[in-house]
Amino acid sequence: MKKLIIGLLSIGSLVIFKVGYGQQAKVDVNISQELGQLPRIWSWFGYDEPNYTYMKDGKKLLTELSELSPVPVYVRTHSLLVTGDGTAALKWGSTNIYTEDSQGNPVYNWNIVDSIFDTYVKRGMKPLAEIGFMPEALSSHPEPYRHHWKPGDKYSDIITGWAYPPKDYNKWAELIYQWVKHCVSRYGAKEVSSWYWEVWNEADGYYWKGTQEEFFKLYDYTASAVKRALPTARIGGPNTTGGAMKWLDAFLKHCQFGRNYATGKIGAPLDAILFHAKGSPRLKNGTVVMGISSQLHNVENNFKVIKQYPALKDLPVILGENDPEGCAACGMATDPQNAYRNGTMYSSYTAASFARIHELAVSYNVHLIGAVTWAFEFENQPWFYGFRDLATNGVDKPVLNVFRMFGKMGTRQVFAQSDHQYALQDILKSGVRGAQTDIGVLASRTDKSASVLLWNYHDKDTTSPARSVLVTVNGAHAKSAALKIYIIDRKHNNAYALWKKMGSPQNPSATQIAELTKTGQLTCSVSKEIQSDKGAFKIPVTLQRQAVALLCLYGKDNL
Repeated sequence: MKKLIIGLLSIGSLVIFKVGYGQQAKVDVNISQELGQLPRIWSWFGYDEPNYTYMKDGKKLLTELSELSPVPVYVRTHSLLVTGDGTAALKWGSTNIYTEDSQGNPVYNWNIVDSIFDTYVKRGMKPLAEIGFMPEALSSHPEPYRHHWKPGDKYSDIITGWAYPPKDYNKWAELIYQWVKHCVSRYGAKEVSSWYWEVWNEADGYYWKGTQEEFFKLYDYTASAVKRALPTARIGGPNTTGGAMKWLDAFLKHCQFGRNYATGKIGAPLDAILFHAKGSPRLKNGTVVMGISSQLHNVENNFKVIKQYPALKDLPVILGENDPEGCAACGMATDPQNAYRNGTMYSSYTAASFARIHELAVSYNVHLIGAVTWAFEFENQPWFYGFRDLATNGVDKPVLNVFRMFGKMGTRQVFAQSDHQYALQDILKSGVRGAQTDIGVLASRTDKSASVLLWNYHDKDTTSPARSVLVTVNGAHAKSAALKIYIIDRKHNNAYALWKKMGSPQNPSATQIAELTKTGQLTCSVSKEIQSDKGAFKIPVTLQRQAVALLCLYGKDNL
C-alpha cells in the first residue's frame, strides 16, 4: 500500500509522518543524534487527602514512587493548614496546625503536618508544599467548615469556611513564618531550600471565595513570610485552572509590576510559575472518549501567556495538576466517563500526553521542570472502584508501570520518529479520533544504554487489532547489546486484568492479593542478546490497542 503523507511536523530534529492504517508501523531511532535534555517532568505527584500520606497503603505507595527515579520525587497535597482532628475522607484532610486560645492568641500544632513531611523526607522525596487552606480560627467566613462530600454530590459542596480569605493577614503571615521556621529547625535550611512552596489552589475557581486582588494580597503576605523565615526558600504560584489564562496573566503582572500588599514595594517574589492542565473525557453511546486535546490546549495556552514575560523566561514552570480530567475522587459508578482509569487506557494516555507536553515545552522554549500527576491512593475503598489513583488497596494499577518505564529512561533525548504517529498540531486540533491509532515514540540514551518508549493510543476506548511495529535503532557503536522489553497491555503487567479474570472479588484471598501485587509490578517480557544488522538493531514489537512498551538496549561498554 502506497504511503500517503498527510501530515508533517518538524520541531527541532523530530519529523513525524502519517501513513495508511494497514501497514506495519516503522519506528526509526538514531542514538547518535541527540536533541537535548529530557527532563524528568513525570516525577511529580499529588492528591487531595493529606492524611493518607502516613497510612499503611499511603506509605507503601510513597515508597514505590520514591524508587521510580534517580532524582527526588516531588509531592503536593491539599489541606495542610485545614482545621480538624486528622480524620481522612474523600476530598478532605486536616492537620489542626493552627487554633487560638480563649484570648485569641495563636496555638501552633505541628504534629500532623510533621508526620506528612517526615514521611516524604524519610524516603528522599521533596514537598511541593501547598500553603492552604484557611484554618477555621482565621477564616473570615468559618461556618460551615467541615464538609461530608461523597461521589455523586455536587462538587461545590466541598467549598466551606476553609476557602475564604483570612480575617487577619498579619496572623496568617505569622503562621506561615512560624511553619517555615519550624521546618528549617526540623529538616535543616539546605533541605527546605530544595523544596518548592506554593500558595493555594485554583484561586480562579471554587477553591477561593475572595476576589482576585484579595488573592494577590494573600500571595504577597505569604511569600514575604516564607522569605523572612528562609531567604533561600522557593515560592511560586498561582496554580490556576487550565483555562484561566487571564488570571495567570494578571498574577504575573502583579508579581512584576504591582504594588506589594505586604511590603508596599513594587513586585512580589516568584521562583516558579504553576498552572493546571486537564483533559475532558466524555461518554458517547456507552464508549469512553478521552479528551487529550483539551489538556494539551491548556498547556499551550498558558505557555503562550508565560512567553509574554521575557524577564520570567528562565523561571521553572510546574504543571501543578496534569490529568485526563478534574476529579480524582469521582469514581466510575457516578461518573461513567471515568471508566478509563483502571486499565491500559490510562497508561497509553499518560505516555502519549507526557511526550506531547515535553514537545510543547521545547517548542515554546519554556523551562518546564514538573508535571504533577494528581493521583495517589484512597485508603479502605472498594477494589478498582474507578478513582483516579495509582494503586487500589495496595495493588498497583497499570498506569503506575508507565511511570516505572519513565524512570528507566535516560535524560538525553535522541532522534526518534514513527510513520504512524500523529503530529502534535493534529492532536491539538482534534485529538486522536481518526481511523488509525497513534503509534508514538520517545527515545533517550545514556553512555551505555538506550531506551525507546512506544505507545499505541487512541481517544476511543474500543477494540481493534494489535499493530506490528518494527523499531530500527541506528547510531550505536556496539555490535551486540542486551535487550529488555517491558510491555503494559491486557496480558502483561496489568493487575486489573488479572482481578477481572479472578471474578472481580471485593474480598480477595491472601493468595489472590499476593498474585495481584506481583502482577502490578513492572516485569520484563523479553530479555535476550541481539546483534546489529549492518550497523542497526532491528526489533519487532506487537502493540495491542492502548498498550505501552519500553525497549532498553544495554552495551557491555559504551553503546
